[in-house]
Amino acid sequence: MQALTVVALDAPPPSPRRLPAWLKRPLPVGNENFYTNNLLKELGLETVCENARCPNRPECYSRRTATFMIMGNVCTRPCGFCSVPRGTPEELENDEPERVAEASLRLGLKHVVITSVTRDDLPDGGAEHFYRCVLAVRERTGAAVEVLTPDFLGDSRAIDRVIEAQPDVFNHNTETVPRFYKKVRGRADYQRTLDLLAHVKRQAPHITTKSGLMLGLGETREELLDVFADLRAAHCDVLTLGQYLTPTLKHVPVARYLPPEEFDELAVLARALGFRQVASGPFVRSSYHADEMIHA
Repeated sequence: MQALTVVALDAPPPSPRRLPAWLKRPLPVGNENFYTNNLLKELGLETVCENARCPNRPECYSRRTATFMIMGNVCTRPCGFCSVPRGTPEELENDEPERVAEASLRLGLKHVVITSVTRDDLPDGGAEHFYRCVLAVRERTGAAVEVLTPDFLGDSRAIDRVIEAQPDVFNHNTETVPRFYKKVRGRADYQRTLDLLAHVKRQAPHITTKSGLMLGLGETREELLDVFADLRAAHCDVLTLGQYLTPTLKHVPVARYLPPEEFDELAVLARALGFRQVASGPFVRSSYHADEMIHA
Protein backbone atom coordinates (compact mmCIF):
# COMPACT_ATOMS: atom_id res chain seq x y z
CA MET A 1 0.00 0.00 0.00
CA GLN A 2 1.38 3.41 -0.95
CA ALA A 3 2.40 5.54 2.04
CA LEU A 4 0.60 8.84 2.54
CA THR A 5 2.28 12.11 3.40
CA VAL A 6 0.41 13.34 6.47
CA VAL A 7 -0.02 17.09 6.81
CA ALA A 8 -1.49 18.42 10.03
CA LEU A 9 -4.79 20.19 9.50
CA ASP A 10 -4.00 22.58 12.34
CA ALA A 11 -0.72 23.82 10.84
CA PRO A 12 -0.14 27.62 10.74
CA PRO A 13 -2.30 29.06 7.94
CA PRO A 14 -1.47 31.66 5.32
CA SER A 15 -3.19 34.99 5.74
CA PRO A 16 -6.99 34.49 5.28
CA ARG A 17 -7.11 37.85 3.49
CA ARG A 18 -4.94 36.58 0.64
CA LEU A 19 -6.13 33.62 -1.40
CA PRO A 20 -3.47 31.07 -2.33
CA ALA A 21 -2.73 30.46 -5.99
CA TRP A 22 -4.80 27.27 -6.17
CA LEU A 23 -7.95 29.21 -5.28
CA LYS A 24 -7.61 31.56 -8.24
CA ARG A 25 -8.84 30.67 -11.71
CA PRO A 26 -10.01 32.48 -14.86
CA LEU A 27 -13.66 33.24 -15.50
CA PRO A 28 -15.34 31.21 -18.28
CA VAL A 29 -16.10 32.94 -21.56
CA GLY A 30 -19.23 32.74 -23.70
CA ASN A 31 -22.91 33.63 -23.49
CA GLU A 32 -24.23 30.55 -21.67
CA ASN A 33 -23.63 32.23 -18.32
CA PHE A 34 -25.98 35.05 -19.33
CA TYR A 35 -28.55 32.60 -20.70
CA THR A 36 -28.77 30.74 -17.39
CA ASN A 37 -28.86 33.91 -15.33
CA ASN A 38 -31.58 35.49 -17.48
CA LEU A 39 -33.69 32.32 -17.48
CA LEU A 40 -33.62 32.15 -13.69
CA LYS A 41 -34.64 35.80 -13.45
CA GLU A 42 -37.41 35.29 -16.01
CA LEU A 43 -38.88 32.40 -13.99
CA GLY A 44 -38.33 34.11 -10.64
CA LEU A 45 -36.17 31.33 -9.23
CA GLU A 46 -33.52 31.45 -6.52
CA THR A 47 -30.29 29.46 -6.58
CA VAL A 48 -27.87 28.57 -3.82
CA CYS A 49 -25.17 29.46 -6.36
CA GLU A 50 -26.17 33.11 -6.10
CA ASN A 51 -27.36 33.38 -2.53
CA ALA A 52 -24.44 31.47 -1.00
CA ARG A 53 -21.91 33.32 -3.17
CA CYS A 54 -20.56 30.07 -4.55
CA PRO A 55 -17.19 30.50 -6.32
CA ASN A 56 -18.30 28.00 -8.97
CA ARG A 57 -21.34 30.01 -10.10
CA PRO A 58 -19.78 31.39 -13.33
CA GLU A 59 -18.56 27.94 -14.35
CA CYS A 60 -21.84 26.19 -13.56
CA TYR A 61 -24.00 28.85 -15.18
CA SER A 62 -21.82 28.64 -18.28
CA ARG A 63 -22.57 24.89 -18.34
CA ARG A 64 -26.30 25.71 -18.19
CA THR A 65 -26.69 24.23 -14.74
CA ALA A 66 -27.63 25.58 -11.32
CA THR A 67 -28.74 24.34 -7.92
CA PHE A 68 -32.30 25.50 -7.35
CA MET A 69 -33.03 26.94 -3.90
CA ILE A 70 -36.73 26.61 -3.15
CA MET A 71 -38.99 28.21 -0.52
CA GLY A 72 -37.57 31.70 -0.85
CA ASN A 73 -34.24 33.31 -0.07
CA VAL A 74 -34.69 33.99 3.65
CA CYS A 75 -33.60 31.35 6.17
CA THR A 76 -34.88 30.85 9.70
CA ARG A 77 -31.50 29.75 11.08
CA PRO A 78 -28.46 31.94 11.86
CA CYS A 79 -25.60 29.70 10.66
CA GLY A 80 -22.20 31.32 11.02
CA PHE A 81 -20.85 30.21 7.64
CA CYS A 82 -23.73 31.04 5.30
CA SER A 83 -24.48 34.26 3.42
CA VAL A 84 -28.15 33.45 2.76
CA PRO A 85 -30.25 36.18 4.44
CA ARG A 86 -31.94 35.21 7.69
CA GLY A 87 -35.19 36.43 9.16
CA THR A 88 -38.90 35.82 8.65
CA PRO A 89 -39.59 34.12 5.28
CA GLU A 90 -42.53 34.86 3.02
CA GLU A 91 -45.34 32.45 2.17
CA LEU A 92 -44.56 29.50 -0.10
CA GLU A 93 -45.26 30.03 -3.80
CA ASN A 94 -47.55 27.25 -5.00
CA ASP A 95 -46.37 27.46 -8.59
CA GLU A 96 -42.67 27.16 -7.71
CA PRO A 97 -42.49 23.40 -8.46
CA GLU A 98 -43.73 24.05 -12.01
CA ARG A 99 -41.23 26.89 -12.48
CA VAL A 100 -38.35 24.69 -11.29
CA ALA A 101 -39.49 22.01 -13.75
CA GLU A 102 -39.71 24.57 -16.57
CA ALA A 103 -36.19 25.82 -15.89
CA SER A 104 -34.87 22.27 -15.74
CA LEU A 105 -36.45 21.53 -19.10
CA ARG A 106 -35.16 24.66 -20.81
CA LEU A 107 -31.66 24.17 -19.42
CA GLY A 108 -31.69 20.60 -20.70
CA LEU A 109 -30.74 19.16 -17.32
CA LYS A 110 -30.41 15.39 -16.93
CA HIS A 111 -29.58 15.67 -13.22
CA VAL A 112 -31.45 18.29 -11.21
CA VAL A 113 -30.33 19.40 -7.74
CA ILE A 114 -32.91 21.01 -5.46
CA THR A 115 -32.03 22.54 -2.12
CA SER A 116 -33.77 25.06 0.14
CA VAL A 117 -33.45 27.53 2.92
CA THR A 118 -34.28 26.07 6.33
CA ARG A 119 -37.95 26.71 7.10
CA ASP A 120 -38.44 25.95 10.80
CA ASP A 121 -41.52 28.19 10.61
CA LEU A 122 -43.42 25.56 8.60
CA PRO A 123 -45.08 22.60 10.38
CA ASP A 124 -43.33 20.10 8.08
CA GLY A 125 -40.21 22.17 7.43
CA GLY A 126 -41.18 22.37 3.76
CA ALA A 127 -41.16 18.61 3.13
CA GLU A 128 -44.36 18.71 1.08
CA HIS A 129 -42.89 21.45 -1.10
CA PHE A 130 -39.79 19.31 -1.72
CA TYR A 131 -42.11 16.42 -2.63
CA ARG A 132 -44.02 18.52 -5.16
CA CYS A 133 -40.82 19.89 -6.72
CA VAL A 134 -39.30 16.44 -7.21
CA LEU A 135 -42.47 15.11 -8.84
CA ALA A 136 -42.88 18.16 -11.08
CA VAL A 137 -39.29 17.96 -12.35
CA ARG A 138 -39.43 14.24 -12.99
CA GLU A 139 -42.80 14.45 -14.78
CA ARG A 140 -41.68 17.31 -17.01
CA THR A 141 -38.10 16.22 -17.76
CA GLY A 142 -37.51 12.59 -16.76
CA ALA A 143 -34.26 13.79 -15.17
CA ALA A 144 -32.60 12.26 -12.14
CA VAL A 145 -33.31 14.38 -9.06
CA GLU A 146 -31.04 15.08 -6.11
CA VAL A 147 -32.39 16.80 -3.00
CA LEU A 148 -30.19 18.66 -0.52
CA THR A 149 -32.42 19.13 2.48
CA PRO A 150 -32.32 20.76 5.91
CA ASP A 151 -32.69 18.48 8.93
CA PHE A 152 -36.46 19.08 9.40
CA LEU A 153 -35.68 19.25 13.15
CA GLY A 154 -35.43 15.46 13.06
CA ASP A 155 -39.11 14.98 12.17
CA SER A 156 -39.21 11.49 10.63
CA ARG A 157 -42.63 12.16 9.05
CA ALA A 158 -41.21 15.11 7.12
CA ILE A 159 -38.17 13.10 6.03
CA ASP A 160 -40.45 10.24 4.93
CA ARG A 161 -42.53 12.62 2.82
CA VAL A 162 -39.44 13.61 0.84
CA ILE A 163 -38.48 9.94 0.52
CA GLU A 164 -41.95 9.23 -0.92
CA ALA A 165 -41.03 11.41 -3.90
CA GLN A 166 -38.26 8.89 -4.63
CA PRO A 167 -35.35 11.25 -5.27
CA ASP A 168 -32.36 9.51 -6.81
CA VAL A 169 -30.03 11.14 -4.26
CA PHE A 170 -30.84 12.34 -0.75
CA ASN A 171 -28.16 14.79 0.40
CA HIS A 172 -27.89 16.37 3.83
CA ASN A 173 -24.66 18.15 4.72
CA THR A 174 -22.70 17.54 7.89
CA GLU A 175 -20.78 20.78 7.16
CA THR A 176 -18.15 20.51 9.93
CA VAL A 177 -16.88 18.52 12.90
CA PRO A 178 -18.95 18.39 16.13
CA ARG A 179 -16.64 20.78 17.99
CA PHE A 180 -17.64 23.65 15.70
CA TYR A 181 -21.37 22.98 15.42
CA LYS A 182 -22.52 25.70 17.79
CA LYS A 183 -20.35 28.36 16.15
CA VAL A 184 -20.84 27.25 12.56
CA ARG A 185 -24.27 25.59 12.35
CA GLY A 186 -26.26 27.34 15.05
CA ARG A 187 -29.38 25.31 15.86
CA ALA A 188 -28.27 22.21 13.96
CA ASP A 189 -27.26 19.05 15.81
CA TYR A 190 -24.52 16.62 14.75
CA GLN A 191 -26.33 13.49 15.91
CA ARG A 192 -29.53 14.66 14.22
CA THR A 193 -27.64 14.89 10.94
CA LEU A 194 -26.33 11.34 11.29
CA ASP A 195 -29.76 10.07 12.31
CA LEU A 196 -31.36 11.66 9.22
CA LEU A 197 -28.94 9.97 6.85
CA ALA A 198 -29.34 6.63 8.61
CA HIS A 199 -33.13 6.95 8.53
CA VAL A 200 -33.17 7.59 4.78
CA LYS A 201 -31.04 4.51 4.13
CA ARG A 202 -33.22 2.33 6.39
CA GLN A 203 -36.43 3.50 4.73
CA ALA A 204 -35.13 3.46 1.15
CA PRO A 205 -31.89 1.45 0.74
CA HIS A 206 -31.95 2.09 -3.02
CA ILE A 207 -31.67 5.88 -2.62
CA THR A 208 -28.09 7.16 -2.70
CA THR A 209 -27.28 9.11 0.47
CA LYS A 210 -24.76 11.90 0.39
CA SER A 211 -23.17 14.42 2.74
CA GLY A 212 -20.49 17.11 2.60
CA LEU A 213 -18.05 19.00 4.77
CA MET A 214 -16.33 22.37 4.56
CA LEU A 215 -12.66 22.25 5.50
CA GLY A 216 -10.38 24.95 6.82
CA LEU A 217 -12.35 25.97 9.90
CA GLY A 218 -9.68 24.69 12.28
CA GLU A 219 -10.62 21.01 12.41
CA THR A 220 -7.93 18.36 12.96
CA ARG A 221 -7.37 15.33 10.79
CA GLU A 222 -8.40 13.06 13.66
CA GLU A 223 -11.71 14.91 13.97
CA LEU A 224 -12.33 14.55 10.25
CA LEU A 225 -11.59 10.84 10.27
CA ASP A 226 -14.03 10.42 13.16
CA VAL A 227 -16.74 12.19 11.13
CA PHE A 228 -15.96 10.03 8.08
CA ALA A 229 -16.38 6.93 10.25
CA ASP A 230 -19.64 8.22 11.73
CA LEU A 231 -21.03 8.89 8.25
CA ARG A 232 -20.12 5.42 7.08
CA ALA A 233 -21.76 3.97 10.21
CA ALA A 234 -24.90 5.84 9.07
CA HIS A 235 -24.47 4.13 5.65
CA CYS A 236 -23.76 7.38 3.82
CA ASP A 237 -22.73 6.49 0.25
CA VAL A 238 -21.19 9.67 -1.15
CA LEU A 239 -18.95 12.32 0.43
CA THR A 240 -17.91 15.79 -0.73
CA LEU A 241 -15.03 17.77 0.80
CA GLY A 242 -14.35 21.40 -0.13
CA GLN A 243 -12.56 24.50 1.09
CA TYR A 244 -14.56 26.86 3.28
CA LEU A 245 -14.48 30.45 2.05
CA THR A 246 -15.92 33.09 4.36
CA PRO A 247 -18.62 35.12 2.56
CA THR A 248 -18.00 38.36 4.51
CA LEU A 249 -15.96 39.62 7.44
CA LYS A 250 -19.04 39.12 9.63
CA HIS A 251 -19.02 35.35 9.09
CA VAL A 252 -16.87 32.64 10.67
CA PRO A 253 -13.30 33.26 9.48
CA VAL A 254 -11.13 30.82 7.54
CA ALA A 255 -8.52 29.18 9.76
CA ARG A 256 -6.42 27.80 6.89
CA TYR A 257 -6.44 26.97 3.22
CA LEU A 258 -5.79 23.31 2.47
CA PRO A 259 -3.59 22.63 -0.59
CA PRO A 260 -4.99 20.37 -3.34
CA GLU A 261 -2.69 17.48 -2.41
CA GLU A 262 -4.13 17.41 1.09
CA PHE A 263 -7.64 17.10 -0.34
CA ASP A 264 -6.34 14.20 -2.43
CA GLU A 265 -4.97 12.47 0.68
CA LEU A 266 -8.25 12.89 2.55
CA ALA A 267 -10.12 11.40 -0.42
CA VAL A 268 -7.91 8.28 -0.25
CA LEU A 269 -8.59 7.93 3.47
CA ALA A 270 -12.34 8.39 2.96
CA ARG A 271 -12.52 5.83 0.15
CA ALA A 272 -10.71 3.34 2.34
CA LEU A 273 -13.64 3.56 4.76
CA GLY A 274 -16.04 2.42 2.04
CA PHE A 275 -17.64 5.53 0.54
CA ARG A 276 -18.92 4.70 -2.94
CA GLN A 277 -17.81 8.07 -4.32
CA VAL A 278 -15.68 10.87 -2.86
CA ALA A 279 -15.20 14.32 -4.41
CA SER A 280 -12.47 16.24 -2.63
CA GLY A 281 -10.85 19.50 -3.69
CA PRO A 282 -10.67 23.23 -2.92
CA PHE A 283 -13.60 24.11 -5.21
CA VAL A 284 -15.78 21.07 -4.46
CA ARG A 285 -19.25 21.92 -3.17
CA SER A 286 -22.27 19.73 -2.41
CA SER A 287 -23.74 19.96 -5.89
CA TYR A 288 -20.63 20.80 -7.92
CA HIS A 289 -20.60 18.46 -10.96
CA ALA A 290 -23.18 16.37 -9.08
CA ASP A 291 -24.30 14.69 -12.29
CA GLU A 292 -20.81 13.45 -13.12
CA MET A 293 -20.21 12.27 -9.58
CA ILE A 294 -23.36 10.21 -9.24
CA HIS A 295 -23.49 8.78 -12.73
CA ALA A 296 -19.77 8.01 -13.09
